[in-house]
Amino acid sequence: MSHCQALTGTAVVWALLTLPALAAPAYLDDRSTAASLVKSFYNAVNRHEYARAYTYFDQGAAPQPFAQFTDGYAATYSVTVMTGPAMSDGAAGSTYFTLPVAIDAAQNDGSRKQFAGCYVTRLVEPGIQDPPVTPMVIYKATLHAAHGSLGSILPHCEPM
Repeated sequence: MSHCQALTGTAVVWALLTLPALAAPAYLDDRSTAASLVKSFYNAVNRHEYARAYTYFDQGAAPQPFAQFTDGYAATYSVTVMTGPAMSDGAAGSTYFTLPVAIDAAQNDGSRKQFAGCYVTRLVEPGIQDPPVTPMVIYKATLHAAHGSLGSILPHCEPM
């Protein structure tokens, strides 16, 4: 083995050991808009913080019991999310935001699954709440299997 080959091999090993690719994404918890809320939800999923992800749903509106929710992400390695523009609709002290969403879920086995649909988030006007104030939450989510680039599968959603 030549000196150059040894240095190259050492450089490759050093590069592999120092790559940040395996590091968890930076923590994100932003409930200021419908899009940032959904992105925060998927940030929790990407960090495998399923208890935190579950809390983004409105009390009583979680899609399934926590154990099933967690099991649903057992084969998921990471999720990429794209959102469209949110549409708002007010009703009796709450504002609802309907948000188009497209996701690409990389699986642990290297395969990919894509979904598209509409999320509805709810913000109870903070000025009328008593402590503790409830932040914006996911009120409803409807996703269906989809195929294509995220931009091409991003659906059109009607306001709630």
